[in-house]
Amino acid sequence: MKPYIHQKEDWPNFNWNNEEILTLLGEVRNLQGKIIGKMETLGFDLKNEAVLETLTLDVIKSTEIEGEVLNPGQVRSSVARRLGMEIENSVFSERNVDGVVDMLIDATQNFESKLTKERLFDWHYSLFPTGRSGMYKILIGNWREDTTGPMQVVSGALGKEKVHFEAPKSNILDKEMEAFLNWLNSDIKIDPVLKAGIGHLWFITIHPFEDGNGRIARATTDLLLSRADGIAQRYYSMSSQIRIERKQYYDILEKTQQGTLDITNWLSWFLECLLNSLKASNTVLEKVLYKHKFWNKNAKIVNNERQKLMLNKLLDGFDGKLTSSKWAKITKCSSDTALRDIQDLMKKEILKKEQAGGRSTNYELIKIME
Repeated sequence: MKPYIHQKEDWPNFNWNNEEILTLLGEVRNLQGKIIGKMETLGFDLKNEAVLETLTLDVIKSTEIEGEVLNPGQVRSSVARRLGMEIENSVFSERNVDGVVDMLIDATQNFESKLTKERLFDWHYSLFPTGRSGMYKILIGNWREDTTGPMQVVSGALGKEKVHFEAPKSNILDKEMEAFLNWLNSDIKIDPVLKAGIGHLWFITIHPFEDGNGRIARATTDLLLSRADGIAQRYYSMSSQIRIERKQYYDILEKTQQGTLDITNWLSWFLECLLNSLKASNTVLEKVLYKHKFWNKNAKIVNNERQKLMLNKLLDGFDGKLTSSKWAKITKCSSDTALRDIQDLMKKEILKKEQAGGRSTNYELIKIME
């Protein structure tokens, strides 16, 4: 097998073909500017709502990439508390949720602060507050020690494993991470967006921790993208797009780490993914604006907290079909009360029965006409 890029003599002197990525980089920078300009025209509350939606999505999708599913309500509530926002239907959030949120909030809100070894250790502690990853006890708040063998990315059944990648040995991690952090915190003459792409690849190649490397790499990327934007507010989610393109993400990482230090293909993929995440941010903005428009129209005629709770759930993206039994269960009321709430909203032309028939009657929001 060819040596990995971190085993090359001139590691980590990355190079790339500027001509091949220049057009893509220009598109990314142009769209970044347009989105930030559009968001800055919104009022304070709408900007906060957009940031809340984006960061919630970022946390959920970054953990999903690693196969972990977090409760959206807990994530949203945790993000809101850390941003000092009051939201309706806030819920208790568990330590593992708060930990991921703490890391992302620190990365994006404090993007101008140096990224240090101690700060990375704090992020690692926040991801694994119990000192365990699943059933296994892991070394937290420190670089990995490889006591059970080299750090490898492996797939396949026992005895038929395929090694996709092997990280640098643990005895050189201090030196490797010092070089990485010095570069990241320097004023090197390079476009900040390209720096985010290089930083992501560099960190994930070193793989300095026993677990959590992917999530910390993406938090580092968010920090660098915040520096590129020059603002703490996040209006697009790179992690959400990586989640959509997860297979391509792992494929390009593997090819790059087994290739040369010419990372043109990696940067092209990174910029394409970032461009797609910027385009997808319009969905978040449309959702925020629609919710604002909905309550401007209906706030005075929605009579009780149960209705407000369920309408906000529908506006935020209700999981599955809305039935009277689900209404009763979520709002902790009787079936009769749930039906009266629904019928009241139907009379006010806020809810309607879904056209598709079935064993249960389902309800949906009536779209507000432009």
